[in-house]
Amino acid sequence: MDLSRRLDRVVVALAGGVAAVAGSYAAVGDAPAFVATPIANAAVTLAPGTLVTLAITILGDLGSKLAYGGGLAATAFVLGAVAGGARLLAERAGRPLAGPLVGGVAVTFVGAALSGDATSAVGAGVGAALVATVVDLGATAETTSAARRSVLAGVATLAIGTFAVGGRRAFTPASETESVPIPDDVAALLAEAEEKSFDAERLEPLVSDNFYTVDIASVDPAPDRDEWSVRIHGAVGEETTYTFEDIEAMDHDHQFNTLRCVGEQLNGRKLDTALWTGVPLMDLLESADLQGDYVMLRAADGFYEEFPVDALESGFLAVGMNGQPLPRAHGAPARALIPGHWGEINVKWLTEIEILDEAATGYWEERGWHGTGPVNTVAKLWAENHLDDGRIEVAGPAYAGTRGIERVEVSTDGGETWTDATLSDPLPGDDVWRHWMYRYDPPAGKHEVVVRATDGTGTLQPRDEQEAYPNGPSGWVSQTVQP
Repeated sequence: MDLSRRLDRVVVALAGGVAAVAGSYAAVGDAPAFVATPIANAAVTLAPGTLVTLAITILGDLGSKLAYGGGLAATAFVLGAVAGGARLLAERAGRPLAGPLVGGVAVTFVGAALSGDATSAVGAGVGAALVATVVDLGATAETTSAARRSVLAGVATLAIGTFAVGGRRAFTPASETESVPIPDDVAALLAEAEEKSFDAERLEPLVSDNFYTVDIASVDPAPDRDEWSVRIHGAVGEETTYTFEDIEAMDHDHQFNTLRCVGEQLNGRKLDTALWTGVPLMDLLESADLQGDYVMLRAADGFYEEFPVDALESGFLAVGMNGQPLPRAHGAPARALIPGHWGEINVKWLTEIEILDEAATGYWEERGWHGTGPVNTVAKLWAENHLDDGRIEVAGPAYAGTRGIERVEVSTDGGETWTDATLSDPLPGDDVWRHWMYRYDPPAGKHEVVVRATDGTGTLQPRDEQEAYPNGPSGWVSQTVQP
């Protein structure tokens, strides 16, 4: 077999692998049953701690996207090898016309082993078989060059991929997109937040428009509400399990809560606020008779975090967000909120609350991060606007966890002199950010604007800048402003 024919087989096989991934996506979308999920998630969860830290602190969101892309590529390679190998066996057995079918069946079996889902596996098998069929119908080894066969494989794969992505968007089930009427008490609280938000360009409102997400897996879990439960066990007098129906039957509260990512940049935007609906965690734990001093929260994606059991006194089990059912990306059907702690402590897709006799280490602590709160005080500078009257407007959020924000100061001369900024009226709640804003007549030439916050205990935000690893970013935020 000449080199051209060998390369042709490789190209057609890889095209079949890509089409298999696309076929699975067309069938189930980015669900846990997606055929690429196990490999894509493993690329993140099994990576060495040093590599994960490097990706978080240097690459940020790009790191997780690259890991996901690598997982997709690896899956396509595996399924392509399966499809190509099966076709080759069919040819050697003297049945070349059966190659697409044999390849598709082989991919279906491997896809089922990877995903554990028949629909996903069949979608993958059909995708691989379609590419092989298009190639075989459009070209043969006797009449057409290997190069044309490769082009046909590429065109077929592109068509299948376009159908998969476009089809999923066009035919997404209504249950994944529909909203519900917002209750009057929630609407009133959201209106209060809107009224108290400062109107500054490039400044997100007090209830965030785009709430950040950080997860250990590339594909989020999608637990069924009807099958979901949270188990309370360990050092307890009586083990207890609650279903979603049990939670729905309880009286629900609404509370504003801010979350900040421990791995973000000092002036980054992984700091957001929402109005959450749910029940106090202690309402669930009272009947369990807690007998330990520590708690480990566990999630459906394999994530786990530990902290003192005292933190549960103000803990919250959230099932709604901004008047809607909790979105999948934020932990549906239920997640934990532990006020004052870094964002990752607020475990999503909660399935277990284990009470411990002794302290243990959580997922991020095992990788060298501080993890458990309290969060660091910060005033961020997100907005710089040149007003029509010649003044400059700077603004941003300030946050100090449950300590609250007492004061934000702004310097327009690099920290030599300071002036108090205007603060937004506080929202109800103990763990909520505030907006700050300052308008001034700019000096001639460029200048350095610096901001710092004082928390509710009277403690000034530390000046020295520290990187995110291992205790979260800290320091005064500064920015060079042009007149």
